Amino acid sequence: MTLIPRSLSGRLLSVALALILVALLAAGVAMYFALHRFVQGQVDGRLDGQILSIRDALRVTPDGSLSLDPVANGPPFDRQHAGWYWKVMAPGVDLRSPSLGSDDFSLVGPLPEYRPKPVTADGTGPGDEPLRVRAQRFRFEDRSVFISSSAPRHALEGPLREAMTPVALTLVVLALALMGGVLLQVRLGLRPLSQLTEDLQRVRTGRAERISGAQPSEVAPLVAELNTLLDQNALNLERARRHVANLAHGLKTPLATLAVIMDERGWYADGRLRPLVMTMDRRIRHHLSRARLAALGGPERARTLLAPRVADHIGAFGKLFADKGLIYEIDIATDIAIACEAQDLDELLGNLLDNASKWARRRVVVGADRVGPMVEITIEDDGPGLSDQQAVDVMRAGHRLDESAPGYGFGLPITRELAELYGGAFALGRSELGGLRAGVTLPAAG
Repeated sequence: MTLIPRSLSGRLLSVALALILVALLAAGVAMYFALHRFVQGQVDGRLDGQILSIRDALRVTPDGSLSLDPVANGPPFDRQHAGWYWKVMAPGVDLRSPSLGSDDFSLVGPLPEYRPKPVTADGTGPGDEPLRVRAQRFRFEDRSVFISSSAPRHALEGPLREAMTPVALTLVVLALALMGGVLLQVRLGLRPLSQLTEDLQRVRTGRAERISGAQPSEVAPLVAELNTLLDQNALNLERARRHVANLAHGLKTPLATLAVIMDERGWYADGRLRPLVMTMDRRIRHHLSRARLAALGGPERARTLLAPRVADHIGAFGKLFADKGLIYEIDIATDIAIACEAQDLDELLGNLLDNASKWARRRVVVGADRVGPMVEITIEDDGPGLSDQQAVDVMRAGHRLDESAPGYGFGLPITRELAELYGGAFALGRSELGGLRAGVTLPAAG
């Protein structure tokens, strides 16, 4: 299973999202360390200032001991157990801040050596509270003096937390804004591809012959190649149509001449040759229809409105079977179009309506509905209908159930072949009217 999205928009968005998150995370970490260094510097500066104040306030008493001026006990080192402590250690001297009271704080690890500046150390307060300690050892009046000053750890963490909260919220808002901007950019950037898809659908469904309109410079070469291909296909289509027309003329004219000669010489007297000639004519027309469809490159570019074709056929069959007084009912939306050549749709409808009109007693019902990308056409009658075995038998070319009725047994097989040729299907069943129900599925045109 791959983690890379299949769509271009998904890839662009995922990469942009990853980069935005990494960049903002890096920015957040950098800001955290910068603020941490700043707050730590402020605290260390206050502690170092306290150490410097204590050094300046050290005095030697007449008895040789050390003392401090009261100025060294200023805030915040005057608050009891606040974590802000200091102490001075020297031989025979132990001075502490008032905030310690009788308690003490200790350093973790060894005491620092002589240094020109204070150094950092960890410490523990009276209540085992963690402390940040700055300490310095120096010489004063030939004495080794050690001064340490501490601050509570929360003096670093509290301001840092308060400073990072709005920074984090700002980074979150910035991330959402950047992701929204990237989403908008991807949508706008890929819109020409969506428009190109719609243009190709218009060409495929026969609503346009070429891709038109201004195109971005990145897409323009692709559109130019597609238009060139469409122009070449149109030229090849025209050549194929001419070849098919020539083939139709070359086959049907000699056949018609042969039929006239045979009729003049009375060769139809025994009644066997005429059906053969008619069968040849039907087969030639059927296979020429298939050749025409192959030359067109499939049904995609054909578009034929269904309702007008059905109305034309019913008008013709209503006159042909006027003696039966048939009632034709049509339930077809006017906007339903079939991705099928008009000639093939006429042959298909003609076969089915001829069969329904021939066997119906009073009613023939024609309907059509969109079913996803297909259109289902139904033609029902109130005639005798067919059994399951008979429905199978009539699909065989040349097979007739009733020899007394006119016809040659090729109508329904040709109808099935035409439907399958367009990627559809054809089936026979029992109608609610009591007769036969013929259902044809054909691709819908856009």
